[in-house]
Amino acid sequence: MNQFMFATGIENSYPNIILPDGKVKRVDEMEKSFHYQYWEEDFRLVKETGIDYLRYGPPLFSTHVGPGQYHWDFTDETFRKMEEMKIIPLVDLCHFGVPDWLGNFQNPDFPHYFAEYARAFAQRFPNLQYYTPINEIFIAATFSAQYGWWNECLSSDRAFVTALKNLCKANVMAMHEILKIRPDAVFIQSESSEYFHAEDPSCTPLANFLNQKRFLSLDLTYGYPIRAVMYEYLLDNGMTREEYHWFLQNQVKAHCIMGNDYYFTNEHMVHPNGSTSASGEIFGYYVITTQYYRRYRLPVMHTETNMIEPNSVNWLRKEWANAKRLRRDGIPLMGFTWYSLIDQVDWDSALRFDDGRINALGLYDMNRQIRPVGEAYKELIKQWKGVMEEEKFGLHFNYY
Repeated sequence: MNQFMFATGIENSYPNIILPDGKVKRVDEMEKSFHYQYWEEDFRLVKETGIDYLRYGPPLFSTHVGPGQYHWDFTDETFRKMEEMKIIPLVDLCHFGVPDWLGNFQNPDFPHYFAEYARAFAQRFPNLQYYTPINEIFIAATFSAQYGWWNECLSSDRAFVTALKNLCKANVMAMHEILKIRPDAVFIQSESSEYFHAEDPSCTPLANFLNQKRFLSLDLTYGYPIRAVMYEYLLDNGMTREEYHWFLQNQVKAHCIMGNDYYFTNEHMVHPNGSTSASGEIFGYYVITTQYYRRYRLPVMHTETNMIEPNSVNWLRKEWANAKRLRRDGIPLMGFTWYSLIDQVDWDSALRFDDGRINALGLYDMNRQIRPVGEAYKELIKQWKGVMEEEKFGLHFNYY
């Protein structure tokens, strides 16, 4: 891969949440950002910004309507248009939710049916090479089954491990199915990059535990041999030895780029009472991504970041500086992403509440008018695109 991937994304989360009156509601970010109405305009804005790569996927919940049953109309239109416009999709097949007929991430049948869906998609679009089968597995399992916010709305270690193993298995099985259709497929596993800081020495044991737990989704996906404490944690909470060894035997790491997502909220403070809270940026993207790289030794892509106005332009510059430093230090950074193209809705509450609050996080606002960070990203791409493609990973001189 010679081209450095400057990217953005269309935010397409769709978890179920429980409203205050007890009703279940599907949170569809594509609907809330009016993408269904303005998708052609959104694609035009991608090209206008100078972006060739788009994190994009069909809404799983309305596309996979039953076992072996698919509604492809919207998907056919949008992916055909991207091909015409020479936009290269990084195909996002599952983003925080499943169809109602599958229930939630506790369903042991989810991996089978999701792999079936991935194969059907690849057969329909055999020209597509880049995939994120399941987005942010660690966050999907944590928010759905540890914090009780989404989907199954459970709060236990056993529920978390169940969701985690089902998501990871679905992810790996989907990769195998896609490779049957597209043997040169590349999987960019967009995953949240986390770190837990101990507030005082008494918090160190829990911080150490959480700093191992943060790796579990990638450990299973990549077949990485985990430490005894995490192995015991998985087995104590419902994973079998056979299930664990399945991951060691079925990884397709050779086809993977490790996507690291980093936000201001990705670092946490562990308190003496066992609770955690957002610590803000302490280490930053460079330090934390280096930790992940040393563990997995895979090519890296910065697959998500953003910051609300008026701090967005400064944050873009900081993240880009971190990304460039990684690459200059010999870590194979393949791309960079501002997420997302259009403002998001209700992410200030992690989608827990259906308030309709617009979050000024996009390159463009809801009226499809460019924001200052959009102008800054456009200029950044113009300035750095040729440089990043020429640099590759050859000779670098360090001028500290």
